[in-house]
Amino acid sequence: MLRIAVPNKGSLSGAASAMLHEAGYRQRKESKELVVLDPENGVEFFYLRPKDIAIYVASGKLDIGITGRDLLLDSGASAEEILPLNFGRSTFRYATKPGTAKGPEDFTGMTIATSYEGIVAKHLAEQGIDASVVHLDGAVETAIQLGVAQVIADVVETGTSLRNAGLEVIGEPILTSEAVVIRRNGADAENPQAQQFLRRLQGVLVARSYVMMDYDCRAEHLERAVALTPGLESPTISPLHNEGWVAVRAMVPAKEAQRIMDDLYELGARAILTTSIHACRL
Repeated sequence: MLRIAVPNKGSLSGAASAMLHEAGYRQRKESKELVVLDPENGVEFFYLRPKDIAIYVASGKLDIGITGRDLLLDSGASAEEILPLNFGRSTFRYATKPGTAKGPEDFTGMTIATSYEGIVAKHLAEQGIDASVVHLDGAVETAIQLGVAQVIADVVETGTSLRNAGLEVIGEPILTSEAVVIRRNGADAENPQAQQFLRRLQGVLVARSYVMMDYDCRAEHLERAVALTPGLESPTISPLHNEGWVAVRAMVPAKEAQRIMDDLYELGARAILTTSIHACRL
Protein backbone atom coordinates (compact mmCIF):
# COMPACT_ATOMS: atom_id res chain seq x y z
CA MET A 1 0.00 0.00 0.00
CA LEU A 2 1.48 3.32 -1.12
CA ARG A 3 1.21 6.01 1.60
CA ILE A 4 0.87 9.55 0.27
CA ALA A 5 0.71 12.91 2.05
CA VAL A 6 -1.66 15.57 0.70
CA PRO A 7 -2.06 19.18 1.94
CA ASN A 8 -5.05 19.37 4.26
CA LYS A 9 -5.65 23.11 3.80
CA GLY A 10 -4.30 26.23 2.16
CA SER A 11 -3.84 27.17 -1.48
CA LEU A 12 -2.38 23.78 -2.44
CA SER A 13 -5.09 21.62 -0.90
CA GLY A 14 -7.97 21.93 -3.35
CA ALA A 15 -5.79 21.85 -6.46
CA ALA A 16 -3.88 18.80 -5.23
CA SER A 17 -7.07 16.86 -4.50
CA ALA A 18 -8.53 17.87 -7.87
CA MET A 19 -5.47 16.54 -9.67
CA LEU A 20 -5.56 13.29 -7.72
CA HIS A 21 -9.25 12.89 -8.54
CA GLU A 22 -8.48 13.43 -12.23
CA ALA A 23 -5.78 10.77 -11.92
CA GLY A 24 -8.44 8.29 -10.78
CA TYR A 25 -7.83 8.28 -7.03
CA ARG A 26 -10.45 8.44 -4.30
CA GLN A 27 -10.38 11.68 -2.32
CA ARG A 28 -11.97 12.84 0.91
CA LYS A 29 -15.53 14.16 0.86
CA GLU A 30 -15.22 16.29 4.00
CA SER A 31 -12.37 18.48 5.20
CA LYS A 32 -12.44 16.74 8.60
CA GLU A 33 -11.26 13.45 7.09
CA LEU A 34 -7.58 12.93 7.87
CA VAL A 35 -7.07 9.57 6.16
CA VAL A 36 -8.65 8.12 3.00
CA LEU A 37 -8.08 4.53 1.94
CA ASP A 38 -8.24 3.73 -1.78
CA PRO A 39 -7.87 -0.07 -1.88
CA GLU A 40 -8.69 -0.36 -5.58
CA ASN A 41 -5.58 1.66 -6.40
CA GLY A 42 -3.47 0.41 -3.50
CA VAL A 43 -3.07 3.88 -1.98
CA GLU A 44 -3.66 5.45 1.44
CA PHE A 45 -3.87 9.26 1.57
CA PHE A 46 -2.95 11.26 4.69
CA TYR A 47 -4.11 14.88 4.87
CA LEU A 48 -1.48 16.89 6.71
CA ARG A 49 -0.34 20.45 7.28
CA PRO A 50 1.59 21.51 4.15
CA LYS A 51 4.58 22.59 6.27
CA ASP A 52 4.82 19.16 7.88
CA ILE A 53 4.64 17.01 4.77
CA ALA A 54 8.35 17.09 3.92
CA ILE A 55 9.19 16.00 7.48
CA TYR A 56 6.85 13.02 7.34
CA VAL A 57 8.15 11.93 3.94
CA ALA A 58 11.79 12.35 5.00
CA SER A 59 11.13 10.13 8.03
CA GLY A 60 10.14 7.27 5.76
CA LYS A 61 6.73 6.93 7.40
CA LEU A 62 5.11 8.11 4.18
CA ASP A 63 6.30 7.20 0.68
CA ILE A 64 5.36 10.30 -1.28
CA GLY A 65 4.06 13.78 -0.58
CA ILE A 66 2.60 16.76 -2.40
CA THR A 67 3.75 20.11 -1.05
CA GLY A 68 5.26 23.41 -2.17
CA ARG A 69 8.86 23.65 -3.32
CA ASP A 70 9.30 26.54 -0.88
CA LEU A 71 8.02 24.43 2.02
CA LEU A 72 10.30 21.54 1.06
CA LEU A 73 13.40 23.73 0.93
CA ASP A 74 12.50 25.67 4.07
CA SER A 75 12.05 22.46 6.06
CA GLY A 76 15.60 21.30 5.47
CA ALA A 77 14.19 17.75 5.42
CA SER A 78 16.00 14.91 3.71
CA ALA A 79 13.54 14.76 0.82
CA GLU A 80 13.74 15.57 -2.87
CA GLU A 81 11.48 16.96 -5.57
CA ILE A 82 10.62 14.41 -8.26
CA LEU A 83 7.79 16.01 -10.25
CA PRO A 84 6.60 19.63 -10.59
CA LEU A 85 2.80 19.86 -10.78
CA ASN A 86 2.25 23.16 -12.55
CA PHE A 87 -0.05 24.77 -9.96
CA GLY A 88 0.38 26.80 -6.78
CA ARG A 89 3.03 28.98 -8.38
CA SER A 90 4.52 31.80 -6.33
CA THR A 91 7.62 33.98 -6.20
CA PHE A 92 9.57 34.58 -3.00
CA ARG A 93 11.17 38.03 -2.72
CA TYR A 94 12.55 40.69 -0.39
CA ALA A 95 10.67 43.93 0.31
CA THR A 96 11.32 47.02 2.42
CA LYS A 97 10.49 50.73 2.70
CA PRO A 98 11.65 52.80 -0.28
CA GLY A 99 15.19 54.06 0.22
CA THR A 100 16.15 51.46 2.84
CA ALA A 101 18.14 49.19 0.51
CA LYS A 102 18.64 48.57 -3.18
CA GLY A 103 19.21 44.85 -2.81
CA PRO A 104 20.53 42.09 -0.54
CA GLU A 105 24.03 43.55 -0.70
CA ASP A 106 22.75 46.36 1.54
CA PHE A 107 21.28 44.06 4.21
CA THR A 108 24.41 43.81 6.38
CA GLY A 109 23.50 44.47 9.99
CA MET A 110 19.76 44.52 9.27
CA THR A 111 17.01 42.19 10.53
CA ILE A 112 14.81 40.32 8.05
CA ALA A 113 11.38 39.04 9.07
CA THR A 114 9.97 35.99 7.30
CA SER A 115 7.87 32.86 7.69
CA TYR A 116 10.53 30.96 5.71
CA GLU A 117 13.59 31.24 7.94
CA GLY A 118 15.39 28.28 6.37
CA ILE A 119 15.19 29.64 2.81
CA VAL A 120 16.23 33.16 3.78
CA ALA A 121 19.12 32.09 6.01
CA LYS A 122 20.47 29.86 3.24
CA HIS A 123 20.12 32.61 0.62
CA LEU A 124 21.92 35.14 2.81
CA ALA A 125 24.72 32.67 3.55
CA GLU A 126 25.16 31.94 -0.17
CA GLN A 127 25.42 35.69 -0.82
CA GLY A 128 27.86 36.18 2.06
CA ILE A 129 25.54 38.66 3.78
CA ASP A 130 25.70 39.10 7.57
CA ALA A 131 22.09 39.82 8.53
CA SER A 132 19.74 38.56 11.24
CA VAL A 133 16.60 36.55 10.45
CA VAL A 134 13.53 36.60 12.70
CA HIS A 135 10.79 34.03 12.22
CA LEU A 136 7.16 35.19 12.13
CA ASP A 137 4.10 33.11 11.29
CA GLY A 138 1.46 34.55 9.01
CA ALA A 139 1.55 37.97 7.37
CA VAL A 140 4.88 39.74 7.84
CA GLU A 141 4.11 43.10 6.19
CA THR A 142 3.61 44.86 9.55
CA ALA A 143 7.01 43.74 10.89
CA ILE A 144 8.70 46.83 9.45
CA GLN A 145 6.00 49.22 10.66
CA LEU A 146 6.29 47.81 14.19
CA GLY A 147 10.07 47.99 14.18
CA VAL A 148 10.67 44.24 14.35
CA ALA A 149 12.69 44.25 11.12
CA GLN A 150 13.97 46.53 8.37
CA VAL A 151 13.29 44.02 5.60
CA ILE A 152 10.77 41.23 5.00
CA ALA A 153 10.96 38.16 2.77
CA ASP A 154 7.68 36.70 1.63
CA VAL A 155 5.65 35.21 -1.20
CA VAL A 156 4.79 37.90 -3.75
CA GLU A 157 1.98 37.45 -6.27
CA THR A 158 0.75 40.85 -7.47
CA GLY A 159 2.58 42.98 -4.89
CA THR A 160 -0.63 44.80 -3.98
CA SER A 161 -0.50 44.01 -0.25
CA LEU A 162 3.11 45.18 -0.11
CA ARG A 163 2.31 48.47 -1.82
CA ASN A 164 -0.63 48.96 0.52
CA ALA A 165 1.81 48.58 3.41
CA GLY A 166 4.13 51.19 1.89
CA LEU A 167 6.77 48.64 0.83
CA GLU A 168 8.54 47.90 -2.44
CA VAL A 169 10.02 44.70 -3.82
CA ILE A 170 13.81 44.79 -4.20
CA GLY A 171 16.45 42.54 -5.68
CA GLU A 172 16.03 39.41 -7.76
CA PRO A 173 13.59 36.64 -6.72
CA ILE A 174 14.93 34.38 -3.99
CA LEU A 175 12.93 31.42 -5.22
CA THR A 176 10.18 30.50 -7.67
CA SER A 177 7.91 27.89 -6.16
CA GLU A 178 5.06 25.59 -7.22
CA ALA A 179 3.42 22.40 -6.01
CA VAL A 180 5.74 19.39 -6.33
CA VAL A 181 5.76 15.67 -5.63
CA ILE A 182 8.50 14.69 -3.18
CA ARG A 183 10.05 11.51 -1.82
CA ARG A 184 12.68 10.68 0.78
CA ASN A 185 16.31 11.00 -0.30
CA GLY A 186 17.57 7.53 -1.11
CA ALA A 187 14.10 6.05 -1.59
CA ASP A 188 13.68 3.32 -4.19
CA ALA A 189 13.18 5.23 -7.46
CA GLU A 190 11.99 2.05 -9.19
CA ASN A 191 9.14 1.32 -6.77
CA PRO A 192 6.39 0.06 -9.17
CA GLN A 193 3.54 1.61 -7.17
CA ALA A 194 5.31 4.97 -6.99
CA GLN A 195 6.09 4.85 -10.71
CA GLN A 196 2.44 4.17 -11.52
CA PHE A 197 1.38 7.09 -9.34
CA LEU A 198 3.81 9.41 -11.13
CA ARG A 199 2.65 8.21 -14.55
CA ARG A 200 -0.93 9.01 -13.64
CA LEU A 201 -0.04 12.53 -12.54
CA GLN A 202 2.08 13.05 -15.65
CA GLY A 203 -0.93 11.92 -17.69
CA VAL A 204 -3.06 14.60 -16.01
CA LEU A 205 -0.41 17.25 -16.69
CA VAL A 206 -0.29 16.33 -20.37
CA ALA A 207 -4.08 16.14 -20.63
CA ARG A 208 -4.33 19.64 -19.17
CA SER A 209 -1.66 21.00 -21.51
CA TYR A 210 -2.95 19.58 -24.79
CA VAL A 211 -6.18 19.35 -26.78
CA MET A 212 -7.08 16.95 -29.56
CA MET A 213 -7.51 18.73 -32.88
CA ASP A 214 -9.40 17.31 -35.87
CA TYR A 215 -9.78 18.94 -39.24
CA ASP A 216 -10.27 18.28 -42.95
CA CYS A 217 -7.93 19.61 -45.60
CA ARG A 218 -7.08 19.23 -49.26
CA ALA A 219 -4.40 16.62 -49.94
CA GLU A 220 -2.20 19.15 -51.72
CA HIS A 221 -2.09 21.24 -48.52
CA LEU A 222 -1.40 18.31 -46.21
CA GLU A 223 2.33 18.81 -45.74
CA ARG A 224 1.88 22.43 -44.72
CA ALA A 225 -0.99 21.50 -42.41
CA VAL A 226 0.98 18.69 -40.77
CA ALA A 227 3.83 21.13 -40.14
CA LEU A 228 1.38 23.08 -37.98
CA THR A 229 0.08 19.97 -36.21
CA PRO A 230 2.93 17.45 -36.00
CA GLY A 231 1.41 15.70 -32.99
CA LEU A 232 3.63 13.78 -30.58
CA GLU A 233 4.90 11.08 -32.93
CA SER A 234 2.92 12.01 -36.04
CA PRO A 235 -0.72 12.90 -36.82
CA THR A 236 -3.37 10.39 -37.81
CA ILE A 237 -4.42 10.90 -41.43
CA SER A 238 -7.43 9.25 -43.09
CA PRO A 239 -8.83 9.68 -46.62
CA LEU A 240 -12.31 11.18 -46.88
CA HIS A 241 -15.09 10.06 -49.21
CA ASN A 242 -14.67 13.23 -51.24
CA GLU A 243 -11.65 12.67 -53.46
CA GLY A 244 -8.68 14.91 -52.73
CA TRP A 245 -9.63 15.51 -49.07
CA VAL A 246 -8.14 13.97 -45.93
CA ALA A 247 -9.03 14.06 -42.24
CA VAL A 248 -6.25 14.86 -39.77
CA ARG A 249 -6.11 14.27 -36.02
CA ALA A 250 -3.28 15.39 -33.73
CA MET A 251 -2.58 16.57 -30.19
CA VAL A 252 -1.64 20.25 -30.02
CA PRO A 253 -0.63 22.50 -27.10
CA ALA A 254 -3.79 23.99 -25.60
CA LYS A 255 -2.31 27.48 -25.30
CA GLU A 256 -1.54 27.51 -29.04
CA ALA A 257 -4.78 25.93 -30.25
CA GLN A 258 -6.54 29.13 -31.36
CA ARG A 259 -3.52 30.35 -33.36
CA ILE A 260 -3.14 26.95 -35.01
CA MET A 261 -6.84 26.94 -35.93
CA ASP A 262 -6.42 30.36 -37.56
CA ASP A 263 -3.41 29.19 -39.56
CA LEU A 264 -5.16 25.99 -40.66
CA TYR A 265 -8.19 27.95 -41.81
CA GLU A 266 -5.95 30.21 -43.90
CA LEU A 267 -4.55 27.05 -45.53
CA GLY A 268 -8.05 26.01 -46.52
CA ALA A 269 -8.68 23.48 -43.75
CA ARG A 270 -12.29 23.17 -42.64
CA ALA A 271 -14.35 21.42 -39.93
CA ILE A 272 -11.61 22.31 -37.43
CA LEU A 273 -12.52 20.99 -33.99
CA THR A 274 -10.79 20.77 -30.63
CA THR A 275 -11.74 18.46 -27.77
CA SER A 276 -10.44 18.20 -24.24
CA ILE A 277 -8.27 15.30 -23.17
CA HIS A 278 -9.30 13.85 -19.81
CA ALA A 279 -6.48 11.34 -19.36
CA CYS A 280 -3.53 9.97 -21.31
CA ARG A 281 -0.35 7.90 -21.16
CA LEU A 282 2.61 8.80 -23.33
